[in-house]
Parts: sequence; C-alpha cells; structure tokens
Amino acid sequence: MVVGKVESVIDVVLPVLDEAAAIPWVLSRFREPFRPLVVDNGSTDGSPDLAARLGARVVVEPRRGFGAACFAGLEAAETDVVCFMDCDGSLDPAQLPLVADPVLGGAADLAIGSRHAERGAWPLHARVANRLLARRAGRRAGVPLTDLGPMRAARRAALLWLGIEDRRSGWPLEMVVRAIDAGWTIREVPTDYRARSGRSKVTGTMGGSLRAVRDMAVVLRRLERAT
Repeated sequence: MVVGKVESVIDVVLPVLDEAAAIPWVLSRFREPFRPLVVDNGSTDGSPDLAARLGARVVVEPRRGFGAACFAGLEAAETDVVCFMDCDGSLDPAQLPLVADPVLGGAADLAIGSRHAERGAWPLHARVANRLLARRAGRRAGVPLTDLGPMRAARRAALLWLGIEDRRSGWPLEMVVRAIDAGWTIREVPTDYRARSGRSKVTGTMGGSLRAVRDMAVVLRRLERAT
C-alpha cells in the first residue's frame, strides 16, 4: 500500500454511548499512527472510565446526538488528518489505513468505508435506507455513492470549514453533501462490517432507522433548498 505522506499521529473520533462491551476489543485493534479519541455522549455503563483505563483520550459531549459527539471529537482532535468510526465492534480499527491512505496520498479529500457486511450484521431496513440516501446524495454531482459509512477520513481543517450544522443522525449525510457541493474528491473503499456488540441505538430497531432516515431527509431537503 503506497502512502503519499506518513503522519506521525492520526486522531480517530469514536462516538460512544454505552459501549463498554465493545471498547476493549476496539481499542486493542488500534495500531500506529492511529490514536483513539473517545467522545462519551452520556454513557451510564462506565464506558468513558474504561476507555481511559485502556489508554484512550476521552472527552465528554453532554448534548446528546451522534453529530454532536462527532463534532466534539473533530474540535478536540489535534492532527491534520482525522478519521471517524463507530465504537460498537462492527468496524475493525486495523482497517483504518484503507480510508486514511487516499487522503494522505492526495487521491481523495474525503474517503468513506463502503461496508461489506457479514450475515446478520446489517438489518435489511437499515441497509436499504442507507443505500437510497447515498444514491440521492451522489446524484447531486454525479458521484456514484453506495454507502454513507461511519468509517471515514478527511483533513480536520477542511471539515471544520465545511460548516456541518446537524448534531443528530444527519451528520454523516450532511458531511457528504457539503463535500460534494464544495467540489471535493470523494472515494469509497471496501471495509468489513461485523455484527456489533449489543443492539444499535440507530439501526438495531425499525424506529431507530426511521429516526435516522428522518434526520437525514431533513438535512438533504435543507441543503437542496439552499442551492
């Protein structure tokens, strides 16, 4: 794997809400130059203390919402390139180079892990909704997107410049749409997607998926009206 620029450290934002069952495995899979940055979003199971004991830097975002946690992590990050990924055991930190390398090498401004799910890891209702929203976003600029995957990489300053406003489940979609509108080069790379530890707060139930779709649809309509 050829990398255009080697970073001494790359912060990886890990939004966390009651992920104590998954945290030990996730943190054990980190390798240099990647550094875990856990953003606790109101856990009651001891997740932040556990992450800190295992060597992760931990920040707290009291305002609940996936986007709020991601933005807090982005603000707290200290490295040029920043990665994001879920901390529920569904994604393997050992695959972070797959999404970071296109950004480091200058081949992409935003790299997104396109999930290849093992059996039972990704409910059909969540997978279909994600695919439809990704395609709708991609059509804005003729970009053939297939996934709004949570493992992604970009340069920190550029992400802050995008001005992402959503602090709920619409954060991943708004990042992509704003990146497209800004003329960014976006690249999808295949990543594995495992069965998570415990039930997902978003895709594990039909209600959670519907809330995520609603949040993303609101973001998309707002951005479409603005262009």
